[in-house]
Amino acid sequence: MKSTEANFDGLVGPTHNYAGLSAGNIASTQHKNQTSNPRQAALQGLAKMKSLYDMGFVQGIIPPQLRPDIDTLRRLGFSGTDARILKTAASEAPELLSSCCSASGMWTANAATVSSGFDTQNGKVHFTPANLVSKFHRSIEPDTTARILKAIFRDERYFQHHPALPAVGVLGDEGAANHTRFCSEYHQSGVSFFVFGRYGFDASRPAPKRFPARQTIEASKAIARQHRLNEKSVVYAQQNPDVIDSGVFHNDVIAVGNQQLLLCHEKAFLNQANVYEELQHATAGQLQILEVPENRISVKTAVQTYLFNSQLICRNDGKMLMIVPSECENNSVVASYLNDLISADNPIEQTVAFDLRQSMNNGGGPACLRLRVVLNKQELQAVNQNCLMTDERYSQLTHWINKHYRDQLKDCDLADPALLTESREALDQLTQMLGLGSVYAFQKT
Repeated sequence: MKSTEANFDGLVGPTHNYAGLSAGNIASTQHKNQTSNPRQAALQGLAKMKSLYDMGFVQGIIPPQLRPDIDTLRRLGFSGTDARILKTAASEAPELLSSCCSASGMWTANAATVSSGFDTQNGKVHFTPANLVSKFHRSIEPDTTARILKAIFRDERYFQHHPALPAVGVLGDEGAANHTRFCSEYHQSGVSFFVFGRYGFDASRPAPKRFPARQTIEASKAIARQHRLNEKSVVYAQQNPDVIDSGVFHNDVIAVGNQQLLLCHEKAFLNQANVYEELQHATAGQLQILEVPENRISVKTAVQTYLFNSQLICRNDGKMLMIVPSECENNSVVASYLNDLISADNPIEQTVAFDLRQSMNNGGGPACLRLRVVLNKQELQAVNQNCLMTDERYSQLTHWINKHYRDQLKDCDLADPALLTESREALDQLTQMLGLGSVYAFQKT
């Protein structure tokens, strides 16, 4: 094995709930205040990980954030015992309590941007945690994310970690959900494709009117500089403001790519023909672009089914699997398109659907749940091996979830002090199982 693209999926946390915190994410707001099932959510995500491992792919595990986030509530002026803080926040500022209980860290496509060592000047794999400043409930994640990533990718000979960009709007960074790497083979240098929603410093540029654009070009360029990428191998493209206003809050809701293939909607980018030209120039004409027309699948249908929030998984024989949510199979229009897609002249040979309903109801499909990391043999061996899926690890995690997770969670449960205790006990055991050390603040007190 020369190199591989490993998928590190986020484990769903014990406080998985439907608070509808993410304006611009239609699924999130539509399911606001519904009763969630944290246990089912975690098991659904774990089942996807195990299935990809069983297919022979390298599958990693990223633990959840600790929620409720008592430390943040204390910073916001709440005081007293943990139980008192939860009770007071629920009474005086329920929106803050909801934000500090969000399990949104499960969507690790937003955890960080990762650059392959084949693309960086020093040959190391580079990581930059996303600052996620566009949403308060996500902006409190980066510090813990950084500690977790350093505990998984800890060998400084191979991995270089950068701090999150300054937490200001002009540098809004949403991570790998807006970054795609194109290459001929994983062990060869590639092209980094950064997609942004707006210009942070230039309000005269096109921008959405209904929903906020979360990624700025300034953030994308800063990460490219941090990771020491070759300027000739970087392409920047702006999302179409109209599709952002239709619920396409990240590029991975309207486009997906891997190696020499880009699958996207015809309305994905601003000045789309120019974007294609730049990509073909950067990839020396090797990129195959499959454009889905609006008259075949509308933006609305793409958002409802999360067709583009899929995973393109490359096999050793050059063929690809397309991992889609079950919603795609259940929609006759999308199912018909996928049947035509795998019959056409392109690398996608098969689609595999997963039931991720608990995540989908909160606005995250297969691609949202994973962070892609290209690794050569030595780098893979340097990864914390406890965080890689095995049959034994799957059995341990299944038992762990069934032991610690509730099978339903309502808004009123977020103020329950027992939920905090349960979450701390669960994550303390998880860090021991995964050999992560003390990555959570409560473990250091």
